[in-house]
Amino acid sequence: MARVTAQIITGEPPLRPSSPCAPVPHPAPVAAVAPVPEQPRPVRTLVTLGDSTCVGLGDPVPGGGWRGFPVLLRDALGAGELVNPSFTGARMADVRARQLPAALEARPDVAVMFVGMNDTLRSDFDPEVVQAHSAAVVADLRAAGAHVLLARYHDHTRVFHLPAPLRRALRRRIIALNTATDAVAAQDPAGIGVLDLDLLPGGYERDAWAVDRLHPSELGHRMLASALTDLLTTAGFAVPHPVSLECAGGRRVTAAHRVAWLLVKGVPWLVRRSRDFGPVIVQSLMNEMVRRPVVAGWQRD
Repeated sequence: MARVTAQIITGEPPLRPSSPCAPVPHPAPVAAVAPVPEQPRPVRTLVTLGDSTCVGLGDPVPGGGWRGFPVLLRDALGAGELVNPSFTGARMADVRARQLPAALEARPDVAVMFVGMNDTLRSDFDPEVVQAHSAAVVADLRAAGAHVLLARYHDHTRVFHLPAPLRRALRRRIIALNTATDAVAAQDPAGIGVLDLDLLPGGYERDAWAVDRLHPSELGHRMLASALTDLLTTAGFAVPHPVSLECAGGRRVTAAHRVAWLLVKGVPWLVRRSRDFGPVIVQSLMNEMVRRPVVAGWQRD
């Protein structure tokens, strides 16, 4: 046996045991090491930037004020801090000049930006300028370490019915806005997620919209928050409290609210936008003879 031991130590092949009953040693099995799954990243600070949708309009709470998808998203993520410098009427340039500094100071893990529709409703709309402002905001947020979520907008003329010339002009502008968003997102696909509202299940249903047809209802805000958590889950973030699509905690909207809004807000808004869109409508009418390509998922009038 001493000779066997020596041969094993020196690397020579071991001898066959002299006794047929002696056990043959077998190498110890090597335990397989399972890969350690990557833990989802927690979101400690959430920032939302944008216009009245980010303010929460359409999701009123008892006692006054708004909740909206930013609060619902914060609760779903279990974030300890929500920074929301959004304000009604904001355009892309406003986000860059007036909202971005507060966002960068917060050092967010995730930043959500919903803005651009107010730009499309102005006569000075310039998609190249919008894209430049958007790209600058996103670049600064990414440099600060934030994962950024953007929105591609739906065909809002399917929700808010407008006169035909205004409808056609707005559709083309939304397409231009989405094209700008696509270009910004393409610069950093791993760090930028895009929520396509045109593909959001139920996004065109009446219940998803508030009385004004311009802002999401409570259900609509819940749908937005839920869809954003899906993007963040895919990006590796933890979502400890999934968003419920059951409405709760908001203020009930009645038929009286709808009539009051139409008289006090709706008609005056349409008059203001029609004035602002005047030159655009004229140009639209001049272009009626020009055949334009059909965008996938959207139908021509």
